[in-house]
Amino acid sequence: MIRKGTKADLKAAHDLIVELAVYENAPNEVETTVESMAQDGFGENSVFDFFVAEDQGKIVGLALYYFRYSTWKGKSIYLEDLVVNEQSRGKGFGKQLLEAIVHEAKKLNCNQVCWQVLDWNEPAINFYKSLNATLDGEWINCRLNKEQIQNY
Repeated sequence: MIRKGTKADLKAAHDLIVELAVYENAPNEVETTVESMAQDGFGENSVFDFFVAEDQGKIVGLALYYFRYSTWKGKSIYLEDLVVNEQSRGKGFGKQLLEAIVHEAKKLNCNQVCWQVLDWNEPAINFYKSLNATLDGEWINCRLNKEQIQNY
């Protein structure tokens, strides 16, 4: 079952985020906490929303998203993370979560859904290709981390 995430789901959602970080060989990169996610997702100025996949009453997947604005395309949904726990992969939860994001984009009159995938993550790349997603190798990701912002 796919449904909107609630504040009560944040512990399970955070556990999936940590599991994803371990899978991506970056377990020490997760700085968010359940508490910071509660503030950022359910506080006065919430900045994200999410869907969860449940199997037999247990949360097994997560699709966390937020809105962005493209000066060329207009309102968009940015899919920050799509993760299904290892034991539940291959059962259709990833596709159902992505479909929930697409339906949300339609409902909210968004012009695109965007996300990233690591170039070495062949299972995810093949999954996105099977859904006829456009994989754009032209753009280079840029960012300033917290330390760089503070020292700017």
